Amino acid sequence: MRALTWQGLENVSVETVPDPTIQDPTDAIIRVTSTAICGSDLHLYGVLGMYLDAGDILGHEAMGVVEEVGSSTGDLKVGDRVVIPFGIACGTCFMCRRGLQSQCETTQVRAEGKGAALFGYTRLYGSVPGGQAQYLRVPQAQYGPVVIPDDGTPDERYLYLSDVLPTAWQAVEYAAVPSGGTVVVLGLGPIGQMAARIARHRGAGRVIGVDLVPERLAMAARHGVEVLDTAHLGQGDVGSAIRDLTDGRGADAVIDAVGMEAHGSPIAEAAMKVVGRLPDPLAAAATERAGTDRLAALLTGIDAVRRGGTVSISGVYGGAKDPLPMMQLFDKQVTLRMGQANVRHWIDDLLPLVQDESDPLGVLDLRTHRLPLERAADAYRTFQHKEDGCIKVVLDPSL
Repeated sequence: MRALTWQGLENVSVETVPDPTIQDPTDAIIRVTSTAICGSDLHLYGVLGMYLDAGDILGHEAMGVVEEVGSSTGDLKVGDRVVIPFGIACGTCFMCRRGLQSQCETTQVRAEGKGAALFGYTRLYGSVPGGQAQYLRVPQAQYGPVVIPDDGTPDERYLYLSDVLPTAWQAVEYAAVPSGGTVVVLGLGPIGQMAARIARHRGAGRVIGVDLVPERLAMAARHGVEVLDTAHLGQGDVGSAIRDLTDGRGADAVIDAVGMEAHGSPIAEAAMKVVGRLPDPLAAAATERAGTDRLAALLTGIDAVRRGGTVSISGVYGGAKDPLPMMQLFDKQVTLRMGQANVRHWIDDLLPLVQDESDPLGVLDLRTHRLPLERAADAYRTFQHKEDGCIKVVLDPSL
């Protein structure tokens, strides 16, 4: 089959690799019909190469049609149209029963001290081949795949159930926005776009989206989000602008949908690039013992939230030694909530919304580029550099 493989920092290519096979009774094989590029994939593309080997298959947002099932996959059957959650969970362990599928004890990568295994996301999370490919082996298929109607609707109506929608829904849930309250969404990439729409859908009185990319601001605005363009603000001025918009108080909640990719942290950015180019053992040691992130977005969130408010973190961070303003957090009595999305926990809330023909979350207005899988390397570069109005890329293995 053809698959998008990591070959080195900022170097990915589509190669011919062996087709996946059933390895365990709970496995299934799907033929991928759509697979998306996530902002988290850019971390692998540009920073976290020390945890990858040349030839690793990337991608954790995929859907398709079941081609083969193992002997213990429950009701799943050949021909089912399915979305595959990015985290791999069993559904029956202590953590899964408590709605913490991202911490599944069956698939936890204990050797690395990490939570549940993820598709296409380094040896830290199990080195499971990813979904930017023609076919995908799905472990724990008795629980993970979400069967959806084979109703002829575009894949993009359902594809984002793999990651974007559950991650955004959890971000809003964790933000604990009071009814009629104000929430600020930092970063209007795919997660931020959906978090802002979900917050409006769930009753926030005011949703303010913050970004500096014109296309992202325009997309959020057409979904009723009040936008703040940071291109016209100095560093550190976002908090002041939010207070000016909220009677001097700050937002009831802030969602950090940016994470380590934040602009405005030049020293940390330079350090990350240097570490990423060290030999793998040295780079891994530096990351695990002394790594720091670009914290501009998180620090902005802490500044912009009101006293007694909540900061919800959905953007990915990986630093071992990130300095936090503990005095400010304590003095303001800020609540922090964060973590990988527990995808299956939120599916029952989300599935009726994506099936609704009125498209209340605007899932059909997120993808800006649909390209053949063979053009994945170009798509990564375009997405990384935010060129050509790129907000969300979907790859089609059939083209």
